[in-house]
Amino acid sequence: MATQRVSTTPFSDQRPGTSGLRKKVTVFQQPRYVENFIQSVFNTVEGREGATLVIGGDGRFFNEAVIQTALKMAAANGFGRILVGQRGLLSTPAASCVIRKYNAIGGLVLSASHNPGGPDGDFGIKFNMSHGGPAPETFTEAVFKRTGEITEFRIADAPDVDLERIGETPLGNATVQVIDSVADYAELMERLIDFDKVADMFRSGFRMRFDALSAVTGPYAKAILEGRLGAPAGTVVNGEPKPDFGGHHPDPNPVHAHDLMELMHGPDVPDFGAASDGDGDRNMIVAPRLFVTPSDSLAILTAHAHLAPGYAQGLSGVARSMPTSRAADRVAAKLGIKAYETPTGWKFFANLLDAGLITLCGEESAGTGSDHIREKDGLWAVLLWLNILAVLKKPADQIVRDHWATFGRDFYTRHDYEDVETTAANDLMANLRAKLLGLPGQRFDDLTVASCDDFSYADPVDGSVTPRQGIRILFQEDARAVFRLSGTGTSGATLRVYLERFEPDAGRHSLASADALAPVIKAAGEIAEIAHYTGMDVPTVIT
Repeated sequence: MATQRVSTTPFSDQRPGTSGLRKKVTVFQQPRYVENFIQSVFNTVEGREGATLVIGGDGRFFNEAVIQTALKMAAANGFGRILVGQRGLLSTPAASCVIRKYNAIGGLVLSASHNPGGPDGDFGIKFNMSHGGPAPETFTEAVFKRTGEITEFRIADAPDVDLERIGETPLGNATVQVIDSVADYAELMERLIDFDKVADMFRSGFRMRFDALSAVTGPYAKAILEGRLGAPAGTVVNGEPKPDFGGHHPDPNPVHAHDLMELMHGPDVPDFGAASDGDGDRNMIVAPRLFVTPSDSLAILTAHAHLAPGYAQGLSGVARSMPTSRAADRVAAKLGIKAYETPTGWKFFANLLDAGLITLCGEESAGTGSDHIREKDGLWAVLLWLNILAVLKKPADQIVRDHWATFGRDFYTRHDYEDVETTAANDLMANLRAKLLGLPGQRFDDLTVASCDDFSYADPVDGSVTPRQGIRILFQEDARAVFRLSGTGTSGATLRVYLERFEPDAGRHSLASADALAPVIKAAGEIAEIAHYTGMDVPTVIT
């Protein structure tokens, strides 16, 4: 096998973000675009000669073509063993699991997570480090620097690898090993979750619906829920990964998982509902006739994780992203463990996990995880919920209401204003920052601003400081409004507004979130002048 050294010139738009490089498929399809970025990643990986590399993706359009390119480039760049999921499939949590289990130097994860797929959709490439988590900013900035200097890439002149057949294939001096995409992950879940108790619950007639949204979690959910745990056939729907996610938007929220929401609020409601996203790292939990916010889900898992074998020894701590509601903090205080508030982005949790400071972590955008890997993990969260249900023997909605009665309820919602003109979005944030010093003490109807800031995070592990991570407005009435521009889209800007109000009175816990939060929503709109800058009177999406 010959190694080709192909001359190339840089692209100017290959700066990876917190979740790698995400662009439209058509951008990645430009000649040399994929090769330039992957070569820049490989040039940044120290000690790659003879090392093990993991490659896999979420099955979206262009996934298999890029995997074949990545395999040939990995062989040409000196990696000794390359583990790749069968059919090119590895959920993001499974990729993290495999990297850690086989002591790989890292992995290429091909995904744009919850973004739409298909020929006109999005694609993404990110590198996960040897601990299984996303690369830190020092690494991604080094990659970006190399993308601007690249003059050639290296690729093996070899036929495509058969990704359907499990087993080993020589590729130059490297060995490509096609692995069962599910097996290693399922084995890890069996160590963390009491499969016997959950299986007994299904045998007793427990019914659930898991909507895989025609994305990568389908094979994992079928193998574990219907295969190992004995859930009835048909429990998992939309379980076959499709390049365009079957026309679904693969974001597990009440808007995009509307079929599941209708079922869980219908006449013949199952005992439990759940969904996962494009690459399997997010989750949506629905109790009978009650959507469980990701913030509440993290808090409930924190309160009850000890019921599962993998967490029987208790938790060292819990972390949440700053925009996520403070519900988990209240549980941590009662448990006597530390609660950490981090910027959005899983890499911040990874530092805390590696240092043993936390056991569980989560973000309001439906990501929840623990120290078993270094990514958020949608199916794991669902399985931990099932373990809790099996032990407590209570309906899921009752567990939620009992939690509110014990800790109080953090009413919470997120308003997304999508495809905002980028200049207008930046102007909104700049105007808001300019107001911060003068806001404390101002009154907006029945709310009074107590304090506000532009969140800055000092990492307790490495001492690094990450500034400008979102603007927080705190009200004296135990309410918050948080403003951020999203970093996960591929066009325009998305303004995310997070709205929260704590209610200790159990007599008011049955209020609709929109009613409980109406004063906070109104105040946030006035303070940030949202309608003026976005041109929108209502959000694009409310979750």
